[in-house]
Amino acid sequence: MKIIIIIPARFNSSRFPGKPLIKLLGKPMIQWVAELSSKVVTKKNVYVATENRKIFNTISNLGYKSIMTSKNCLTGTDRLAEVAKKINADIYINVQGDEPLIKPKDIKKIINAKIKYPNDIINGFTIVEKHEDVKSLNLPKVVFSKDKRLLYISRQTLPGYKEIKKKPDIYYKQVCIYAFNRQELLLYGKCKKKGKIESSEDIEIIRYLDLNKTIRMVQTSQGSLAVDEPKDVKKVEKALKKI
Repeated sequence: MKIIIIIPARFNSSRFPGKPLIKLLGKPMIQWVAELSSKVVTKKNVYVATENRKIFNTISNLGYKSIMTSKNCLTGTDRLAEVAKKINADIYINVQGDEPLIKPKDIKKIINAKIKYPNDIINGFTIVEKHEDVKSLNLPKVVFSKDKRLLYISRQTLPGYKEIKKKPDIYYKQVCIYAFNRQELLLYGKCKKKGKIESSEDIEIIRYLDLNKTIRMVQTSQGSLAVDEPKDVKKVEKALKKI
């Protein structure tokens, strides 16, 4: 079974331009993610998908594979869809390029879930921790059925409660590790524009809900931190020092 990890890396992020190349403890963030990914599937099966020549060259100089994708890709998953047209694999893992604290064991959990449920999209989730602001729009919150099928995901606080006193002690957030097969990615890539809900929430996995695909959630470790904005760099570097 051929399993590859693809790290979508866009240079022109609206909130943080050049984010994949920002230095964390002296090393580009995209390098941190590539090194962690290579612990799961070996270096030769790790790819970076980007529209930017600087990112392409940086990754290539580090000995990793990089693929140039269109500047018109709507989302990171659209970049994976372009890669799927060029590279045939059994399982494609999407690891976000802005999560340098992601744990290899969690990537393995996502892979194992895809092997068990080959016809479901697989996505990670974890608990919103006490130091995090559950109302933050940078944290997509998830609700799912008893058998862990995604019901909805939103930047708003979910689930909602009619009576404030009944609010839960625990909320769950999305962890951006995904698993797809080739057909699922090609189906995604056929959509040339975002649907109404995907566009309003700005959450790419919602497109699969519009396509009536089952999304199965897998719980991952706590403690993952993403670099969404420049202010996140210091706290991520602090966490990297600890490990």
